[in-house]
Amino acid sequence: MGRSDIDVVKEVYAAFAARDIERVEALLDPEVVFIAVTGGIIGRTEPYRGHEGMREYFSDVARVWDELVLTPREFEEVGDAILVTGRVSARSPSRMISGSTGWVWRVRNGLVVYVRVYSSAAEARAAVSPG
Repeated sequence: MGRSDIDVVKEVYAAFAARDIERVEALLDPEVVFIAVTGGIIGRTEPYRGHEGMREYFSDVARVWDELVLTPREFEEVGDAILVTGRVSARSPSRMISGSTGWVWRVRNGLVVYVRVYSSAAEARAAVSPG
């Protein structure tokens, strides 16, 4: 039996927690599009794109945050997306973030093609809810 799309997403979280960029890239489509809160904090206006974009994201995370911990709790398939809700905790010399967050993922052929991080679980849920 093959991996489910949710299994793929869970593997990305585990690889990110270990800061294992090679393992993360192995789970991403070469044309992946990733929209992250960290990008907005540093003034980035474009999504991170492709494997090179993910390397930029890892670099930005290391530069911006002394600590960034993602705690995904609920995984739900909603149409062609996977909605993940949970918590984020981040600390830098100038700011602290702690609270609910949400992610919307799209997986095709066993690889992640799209991820967007939302500043709350409710925002992520609204993004994939019909109506």
